[in-house]
Amino acid sequence: MGLSTAYAISMRWPDVRITLFEKEPDVSAHQSGRNSGVIHSGIYYTPGSLKAELCREGRKRLVEFCRSEGIQYDTCGKVIVAVTKDEVSGLERIYARGQANGVRCTMLSAEQLQRIEPSAVGLKAIHVPDAGIVDFVGVAKRLAAILGERHHLVRLNAEVTGLRPEKEGAVVRWGSESDSFDLVVNCAGLHSDRIARMAGVDPGMQIVPFRGVYYELRPEARRLCNHLIYPVPDPAYPFLGVHFTRMIDGRVEVGPNAVLATGREGYSLRSINLRDLLEASKYSGFRSMARAHWRKGITEIHRTVSKHAYLKAIKVLVPEVTADDLVPCRSGIRAQALREDGSMVDDFVIIDQPGMIHVCNAPSPAATACLSIGDHIASRVGNRLFA
Repeated sequence: MGLSTAYAISMRWPDVRITLFEKEPDVSAHQSGRNSGVIHSGIYYTPGSLKAELCREGRKRLVEFCRSEGIQYDTCGKVIVAVTKDEVSGLERIYARGQANGVRCTMLSAEQLQRIEPSAVGLKAIHVPDAGIVDFVGVAKRLAAILGERHHLVRLNAEVTGLRPEKEGAVVRWGSESDSFDLVVNCAGLHSDRIARMAGVDPGMQIVPFRGVYYELRPEARRLCNHLIYPVPDPAYPFLGVHFTRMIDGRVEVGPNAVLATGREGYSLRSINLRDLLEASKYSGFRSMARAHWRKGITEIHRTVSKHAYLKAIKVLVPEVTADDLVPCRSGIRAQALREDGSMVDDFVIIDQPGMIHVCNAPSPAATACLSIGDHIASRVGNRLFA
């Protein structure tokens, strides 16, 4: 989000000087480099919503950007599979949304599904040919390089430790240094709510990190997946369920599940951050969510500690997969925004403050739609600085 927003501002106003602060030694160290790498089509989102519009336009722009900049991508297509009669009605609702959103999609019978994805089993499926995969790390690094080529400053190893509004703009502190800016845009992802509070803004929500555990298929089992293979998502949760994802390097990943992470950057059980754990466990929103969805939580924990339980969920879609086909691989963190009542925030949250704009929630499909969302935020920057 930060890179795309800076890129959009630089395209509109070439004379504006931009500084981007990144606390890590390189860009895309967290969510941008640890997501599924999927180019989403926009089939799931409410017709007419900002998510639907930005995803549809963002997908086209992302593909064009990758093509022009020589970044690897593959429009490999996707199937969403209903395996029970109860899921068929959910699948039909998704199909109707896809049609309303202008997404190319086709409803498949069980026999038609078998022809294009022989190892998948289901009663019905939707084929989405424009879904794909991309090297999001490559996208982020190219955006950073373009900013450098245009003489903007990308500060690495520069963790923001202070942020305050002033009469005209805001002051940013990092390490022992500080500087004033006409406008600051907070795109801090996993830490966006903390940055907002640092500036004196209550975003009305808190980021609670959920760790997604992935396996990958051994090379000899990759034949089991030709497309991206997704289940029908549970409408009660903003997660898409355990699915098969072809990666741009040829691997096939399976996952993720979703359990409370041991830290906002807790990619393994050993990487414990006591501050993050205490903050999440004491938050009323998390406690309310845990009380309401404790059965789902136990299921997700069971899948995390039991490969057999994980395999059981996988075999619902692709019965041929065996335990020997699965190799543990990376984990990712979902920055789930929760309100105090425990409800999950599933839409973009952008808050204006004198001297600042805070992007406090940018859930999926934010990576797919990054160039369009960057333009959207740049328009708000323009209204603030040049109106």
